[in-house]
Amino acid sequence: MKEQRLLKEVVDQVNNLERDLEELVILLGLLREEEDPQTLKELGGSLATLESRVVSLELTTVMSGEYDAGNAILSLNPGAGGTESQDWAQMLLRMYLRWAEANGYKAEVIDLLPAEEAGIKSATVTVTGQYAYGRLKAEIGVHRLVRISPFDANHRRHTSFASVFIYPEIDDTIEVAIDEKDLRIDTYRSSGAGGQHVNVTDSAVRITHLPTKIVVSCQNERSQHKNKAMAMKVLRARLYDYYRREQEKAMAKLEGEKKDIAWGSQIRSYVLAPYQLVKDHRTGLETGSVEKVLDGDIEPFIDAFLLGGRTTPGAMK
Repeated sequence: MKEQRLLKEVVDQVNNLERDLEELVILLGLLREEEDPQTLKELGGSLATLESRVVSLELTTVMSGEYDAGNAILSLNPGAGGTESQDWAQMLLRMYLRWAEANGYKAEVIDLLPAEEAGIKSATVTVTGQYAYGRLKAEIGVHRLVRISPFDANHRRHTSFASVFIYPEIDDTIEVAIDEKDLRIDTYRSSGAGGQHVNVTDSAVRITHLPTKIVVSCQNERSQHKNKAMAMKVLRARLYDYYRREQEKAMAKLEGEKKDIAWGSQIRSYVLAPYQLVKDHRTGLETGSVEKVLDGDIEPFIDAFLLGGRTTPGAMK
């Protein structure tokens, strides 16, 4: 029923576009007979709106993968560089949380490991909403930051890296074989900011899948049972992605192809000094509005990637 509803929405959009286009063609025909500046201006505005709707429909249709329409699990990890990269990972976490909020998605931080001095060592976020995975998968890869370090007494320029991984949230009906004997389950106390929000019991849960060495954890809930259930959900998504990638590796080997499907490659640079610039290295899209991007305005980058490098109407330049 859910799939049927999504397909009906797409078909309805196509039918509405065809109807509105026919009306504009009729209006254009009338303008050829008798010019009217006001009507011509209205026609221009209607055409711009129609173009935007066509692009929106195209974005929906390119997100036709098996899990594109579903929820996503976002994982953030700093690269080498200690405090610099850890602080950068926290900046990215804020960016994605602001993006989710601005676009009507529900984002929940289910696991957060703070760093000693500043920033984070890792974070896992569930993003719930239609096409969350289809959109966020455009962000998979390494993100690079160049800035004057706030942690350097000599005010030198530093380059930091952080990786972004996106996994589809696997529906409970999807079979991912997990043998209980392959799991090591540890409990510990939540590591929050202190005060009343930190549990005094061992409610946080860490699950290690021994064959693959995949480790997931959850400390968001006060109940150990709820934390375990959420950790198992994340593990199922991670294992599904792991097995899928292993299958891709095997196919690539058989076909004699060389595919980099490991940690990822640098996809975007965020430069704060000596100039202001954010550039996506896959599509070439760039903007000098760095603060807007870090505040969650990454939609143009996502759209350009999904459209194969083409920018949407009104996209940043």
